[in-house]
Amino acid sequence: MRTVFIGAGKISIETATALIKKGHEVIIIETDKTRIDELSEEMDCSFLQGDGSHPNLLREVNPEQTDFLFCLTDNDQANVIASLVGRSLGFKRVVTSIGDQQYEVICGELGLKDTIIPSQTISRYLEDMVGGAENVELSSVIKDEARFFTLTATEEDTVAAKDLKLPPEAKVICYYRDGKFSHADEETTFRPGDEIVILTHSKNIPALRERWQPKQDQEKPAGVSPKRRTKD
Repeated sequence: MRTVFIGAGKISIETATALIKKGHEVIIIETDKTRIDELSEEMDCSFLQGDGSHPNLLREVNPEQTDFLFCLTDNDQANVIASLVGRSLGFKRVVTSIGDQQYEVICGELGLKDTIIPSQTISRYLEDMVGGAENVELSSVIKDEARFFTLTATEEDTVAAKDLKLPPEAKVICYYRDGKFSHADEETTFRPGDEIVILTHSKNIPALRERWQPKQDQEKPAGVSPKRRTKD
Protein backbone atom coordinates (compact mmCIF):
# COMPACT_ATOMS: atom_id res chain seq x y z
CA MET A 1 0.00 0.00 0.00
CA ARG A 2 0.95 3.61 -0.50
CA THR A 3 0.62 6.05 2.39
CA VAL A 4 1.33 9.78 2.59
CA PHE A 5 1.91 11.52 5.92
CA ILE A 6 1.58 15.28 6.35
CA GLY A 7 3.72 16.27 9.31
CA ALA A 8 6.78 14.47 10.67
CA GLY A 9 5.70 14.28 14.31
CA LYS A 10 6.10 11.32 16.64
CA ILE A 11 2.90 9.53 15.59
CA SER A 12 3.73 9.94 11.91
CA ILE A 13 7.27 8.63 12.28
CA GLU A 14 6.36 5.65 14.45
CA THR A 15 3.54 4.64 12.11
CA ALA A 16 5.64 5.22 8.99
CA THR A 17 8.52 3.17 10.40
CA ALA A 18 6.20 0.24 11.09
CA LEU A 19 4.72 0.43 7.58
CA ILE A 20 8.14 0.58 5.95
CA LYS A 21 9.19 -2.58 7.80
CA LYS A 22 6.16 -4.32 6.30
CA GLY A 23 7.15 -3.27 2.79
CA HIS A 24 4.67 -0.44 2.26
CA GLU A 25 5.53 2.68 0.30
CA VAL A 26 5.66 5.78 2.47
CA ILE A 27 5.97 9.47 1.64
CA ILE A 28 6.34 12.13 4.33
CA ILE A 29 5.54 15.80 3.70
CA GLU A 30 7.19 18.20 6.14
CA THR A 31 7.89 21.95 6.16
CA ASP A 32 11.08 21.77 8.23
CA LYS A 33 14.11 21.03 6.03
CA THR A 34 16.31 20.25 9.04
CA ARG A 35 13.82 17.66 10.22
CA ILE A 36 13.79 16.07 6.77
CA ASP A 37 17.61 15.97 6.68
CA GLU A 38 17.66 14.14 10.02
CA LEU A 39 14.98 11.62 9.14
CA SER A 40 16.25 10.88 5.63
CA GLU A 41 19.39 9.40 7.17
CA GLU A 42 17.34 6.91 9.16
CA MET A 43 14.23 6.12 7.13
CA ASP A 44 13.91 4.36 3.79
CA CYS A 45 11.09 6.44 2.38
CA SER A 46 10.46 9.55 0.28
CA PHE A 47 10.25 13.11 1.61
CA LEU A 48 8.77 16.28 0.23
CA GLN A 49 9.41 19.65 1.80
CA GLY A 50 6.54 22.10 1.80
CA ASP A 51 3.02 22.91 2.92
CA GLY A 52 0.98 19.68 2.90
CA SER A 53 -2.26 21.60 2.43
CA HIS A 54 -1.09 23.08 -0.88
CA PRO A 55 -2.85 21.43 -3.87
CA ASN A 56 0.17 21.53 -6.18
CA LEU A 57 2.34 19.75 -3.63
CA LEU A 58 -0.25 17.06 -2.93
CA ARG A 59 -0.67 16.43 -6.66
CA GLU A 60 3.00 15.41 -6.79
CA VAL A 61 2.29 12.29 -4.74
CA ASN A 62 -0.34 10.97 -7.18
CA PRO A 63 -3.53 11.09 -5.05
CA GLU A 64 -5.44 8.48 -7.04
CA GLN A 65 -2.64 5.96 -6.49
CA THR A 66 -2.37 6.63 -2.75
CA ASP A 67 -4.31 4.45 -0.32
CA PHE A 68 -4.13 6.74 2.73
CA LEU A 69 -3.46 10.40 3.41
CA PHE A 70 -2.73 11.01 7.09
CA CYS A 71 -2.96 14.68 8.14
CA LEU A 72 -1.02 14.65 11.40
CA THR A 73 0.55 18.06 11.93
CA ASP A 74 0.31 19.77 15.32
CA ASN A 75 -2.10 22.36 13.89
CA ASP A 76 -5.81 21.45 13.76
CA GLN A 77 -6.69 24.05 11.13
CA ALA A 78 -3.87 22.89 8.88
CA ASN A 79 -5.01 19.28 9.22
CA VAL A 80 -8.61 20.13 8.35
CA ILE A 81 -7.62 22.19 5.31
CA ALA A 82 -5.17 19.54 4.11
CA SER A 83 -7.87 16.88 4.51
CA LEU A 84 -10.37 18.86 2.44
CA VAL A 85 -7.79 19.51 -0.26
CA GLY A 86 -6.76 15.87 -0.24
CA ARG A 87 -10.33 14.70 -0.59
CA SER A 88 -10.94 17.08 -3.50
CA LEU A 89 -7.82 15.75 -5.25
CA GLY A 90 -9.07 12.16 -5.08
CA PHE A 91 -7.16 10.53 -2.24
CA LYS A 92 -8.93 7.25 -1.50
CA ARG A 93 -9.00 7.70 2.27
CA VAL A 94 -8.15 10.79 4.31
CA VAL A 95 -7.52 10.67 8.07
CA THR A 96 -7.65 13.89 10.08
CA SER A 97 -6.04 14.37 13.49
CA ILE A 98 -7.40 17.10 15.75
CA GLY A 99 -6.39 18.13 19.24
CA ASP A 100 -9.34 20.39 20.03
CA GLN A 101 -12.59 18.42 20.32
CA GLN A 102 -14.55 21.49 19.18
CA TYR A 103 -13.42 20.65 15.67
CA GLU A 104 -15.03 17.21 15.80
CA VAL A 105 -18.48 18.54 14.91
CA ILE A 106 -17.00 20.73 12.18
CA CYS A 107 -15.17 17.76 10.69
CA GLY A 108 -18.44 15.84 10.69
CA GLU A 109 -20.26 18.66 8.93
CA LEU A 110 -17.47 18.84 6.36
CA GLY A 111 -17.76 15.11 5.69
CA LEU A 112 -14.36 14.19 7.17
CA LYS A 113 -15.44 10.82 8.53
CA ASP A 114 -12.02 9.49 9.56
CA THR A 115 -11.24 11.92 12.37
CA ILE A 116 -9.03 10.90 15.28
CA ILE A 117 -8.70 12.71 18.62
CA PRO A 118 -5.66 11.36 20.53
CA SER A 119 -6.59 13.15 23.77
CA GLN A 120 -10.06 11.59 23.72
CA THR A 121 -8.60 8.10 23.51
CA ILE A 122 -6.33 8.77 26.48
CA SER A 123 -9.09 10.36 28.55
CA ARG A 124 -11.38 7.37 28.04
CA TYR A 125 -8.59 5.08 29.16
CA LEU A 126 -8.01 7.09 32.34
CA GLU A 127 -11.75 7.32 33.03
CA ASP A 128 -12.03 3.54 32.89
CA MET A 129 -9.01 3.21 35.17
CA VAL A 130 -10.57 5.46 37.84
CA GLY A 131 -13.85 3.56 37.49
CA GLY A 132 -12.08 0.31 38.32
CA ALA A 133 -12.38 -1.16 34.84
CA GLU A 134 -9.73 -3.62 33.75
CA ASN A 135 -7.97 -1.83 30.93
CA VAL A 136 -6.68 -3.85 28.03
CA GLU A 137 -4.25 -2.33 25.57
CA LEU A 138 -5.55 -2.71 22.02
CA SER A 139 -2.11 -3.87 20.94
CA SER A 140 -2.38 -6.82 23.34
CA VAL A 141 -5.65 -7.92 21.74
CA ILE A 142 -5.08 -7.26 18.04
CA LYS A 143 -2.04 -9.44 17.48
CA ASP A 144 -0.60 -11.41 14.60
CA GLU A 145 -2.97 -11.14 11.60
CA ALA A 146 -6.12 -10.01 13.45
CA ARG A 147 -7.59 -6.72 12.22
CA PHE A 148 -10.67 -4.55 12.69
CA PHE A 149 -12.66 -3.33 9.69
CA THR A 150 -15.53 -0.85 10.01
CA LEU A 151 -18.22 0.04 7.51
CA THR A 152 -21.35 2.17 7.44
CA ALA A 153 -24.42 0.16 6.48
CA THR A 154 -26.37 1.16 3.37
CA GLU A 155 -29.79 0.03 2.13
CA GLU A 156 -28.11 -3.06 0.68
CA ASP A 157 -26.79 -4.00 4.13
CA THR A 158 -30.16 -4.00 5.91
CA VAL A 159 -29.90 -7.73 6.55
CA ALA A 160 -28.99 -9.99 9.46
CA ALA A 161 -25.30 -10.26 10.29
CA LYS A 162 -25.23 -13.85 9.06
CA ASP A 163 -26.43 -12.69 5.62
CA LEU A 164 -23.67 -10.13 5.00
CA LYS A 165 -21.74 -12.88 3.20
CA LEU A 166 -18.44 -12.10 4.85
CA PRO A 167 -15.27 -13.97 3.82
CA PRO A 168 -13.89 -16.80 5.98
CA GLU A 169 -12.26 -15.71 9.26
CA ALA A 170 -14.38 -12.55 9.42
CA LYS A 171 -17.18 -11.89 11.90
CA VAL A 172 -19.31 -8.94 13.01
CA ILE A 173 -18.61 -8.29 16.69
CA CYS A 174 -20.52 -5.07 17.43
CA TYR A 175 -22.17 -2.02 15.90
CA TYR A 176 -23.04 1.60 16.70
CA ARG A 177 -26.51 2.99 16.08
CA ASP A 178 -27.01 6.71 16.63
CA GLY A 179 -23.65 6.69 18.37
CA LYS A 180 -24.64 4.00 20.88
CA PHE A 181 -22.71 0.74 21.23
CA SER A 182 -24.42 -2.67 20.93
CA HIS A 183 -23.14 -6.22 20.73
CA ALA A 184 -23.98 -8.15 17.56
CA ASP A 185 -24.77 -11.79 16.88
CA GLU A 186 -25.75 -13.66 13.73
CA GLU A 187 -29.41 -12.61 14.05
CA THR A 188 -28.72 -8.87 14.48
CA THR A 189 -30.38 -6.90 11.67
CA PHE A 190 -28.75 -3.66 10.61
CA ARG A 191 -30.22 -0.36 9.49
CA PRO A 192 -28.81 2.21 7.07
CA GLY A 193 -26.31 4.38 8.92
CA ASP A 194 -25.27 1.71 11.43
CA GLU A 195 -21.50 1.58 11.92
CA ILE A 196 -20.57 -2.11 11.79
CA VAL A 197 -17.33 -3.43 13.29
CA ILE A 198 -15.85 -6.62 11.85
CA LEU A 199 -13.00 -8.67 13.34
CA THR A 200 -11.12 -10.36 10.51
CA HIS A 201 -7.90 -11.91 9.28
CA SER A 202 -5.71 -9.30 7.59
CA LYS A 203 -5.86 -11.22 4.30
CA ASN A 204 -9.55 -10.25 4.01
CA ILE A 205 -8.97 -6.49 4.26
CA PRO A 206 -8.46 -5.92 0.49
CA ALA A 207 -11.70 -7.76 -0.33
CA LEU A 208 -13.65 -5.94 2.37
CA ARG A 209 -12.28 -2.59 1.25
CA GLU A 210 -13.09 -3.38 -2.37
CA ARG A 211 -16.68 -4.18 -1.42
CA TRP A 212 -17.42 -1.30 0.93
CA GLN A 213 -14.83 1.25 -0.12
CA PRO A 214 -14.74 0.86 -3.92
CA LYS A 215 -11.84 2.35 -5.78
CA GLN A 216 -12.32 5.10 -8.32
CA ASP A 217 -13.10 3.87 -11.81
CA GLN A 218 -10.06 5.40 -13.44
CA GLU A 219 -6.56 5.43 -11.99
CA LYS A 220 -3.47 7.08 -13.33
CA PRO A 221 -0.14 5.22 -13.38
CA ALA A 222 1.74 5.76 -10.18
CA GLY A 223 4.69 8.07 -10.42
CA VAL A 224 8.04 7.44 -8.83
CA SER A 225 8.54 9.62 -5.78
CA PRO A 226 12.03 10.84 -4.95
CA LYS A 227 13.93 9.72 -1.86
CA ARG A 228 13.94 13.36 -0.85
CA ARG A 229 12.86 16.56 -2.52
CA THR A 230 13.30 19.82 -0.68
CA LYS A 231 13.07 23.44 -1.51
CA ASP A 232 16.29 25.42 -1.28
